[in-house]
Order: sequence, then structure tokens, then C-alpha cells
Amino acid sequence: TSSHTRVGILNNPSSKIKEENTAIARGILTAFLTQNNSNSKSFLSKLIKEETAKSLAAGTKIAKFIIPGMDDSTFEKKYNTLGLDLIKTHQMFCQEVLKLLPGQMAVMSNGR
Repeated sequence: TSSHTRVGILNNPSSKIKEENTAIARGILTAFLTQNNSNSKSFLSKLIKEETAKSLAAGTKIAKFIIPGMDDSTFEKKYNTLGLDLIKTHQMFCQEVLKLLPGQMAVMSNGR
């Protein structure tokens, strides 16, 4: 409800981290890193749909879901070079610092 709200994502996967099962997580992180707020919001709204997840799991390339207005070359370059270490770091933070179980979700507000 506020234009001054900030959103962040920490990944806490329950399964082994591989490129095949992290397409959505890497897409979200890449959008945050490369796109403006408006394009990120529109892209993320498309990316989190169940049919998109099924399509990505079936092997569709994430480039198919890029929306008009996105800086697609910057997005694709970052997506293809992001690697899995960032997601592994998120997982370690969630489990070691926040004491979450693998796959467990939480909402943090003001760092709490």
C-alpha cells in the first residue's frame, strides 16, 4: 500500500540446489539486480504463476517470459552467470542465522 515499501527475497530451498530446480529463484534474483521496480513487479507477477513454474520445469527457457520494456540482454547475461552460490548463501543464512528448517518460510519485518 506504500510506494516506500521495500521487498527482499531469501531462498531457503528444501532440496539439493541445482540449475534445473532454481530457475524461478534465479529469475527473481536477476530481476531484482537488473530491472527497474515497475518491470521487476510485472515480471515477478508473471514468473510466480503456476503455469510458468510448470513450463520452466518442463525445460522452457526463462527468456520466453521476459516482458516488454525489460532490459532483456542485461537480464539474460546476469541470469546465465548468476550461479548457485548466492542461493546456497541464502540457504545457509536462513538455516544458521534465522534457524529455519530447510524449505520453511518466514516473513521478516524491520529485520525481525
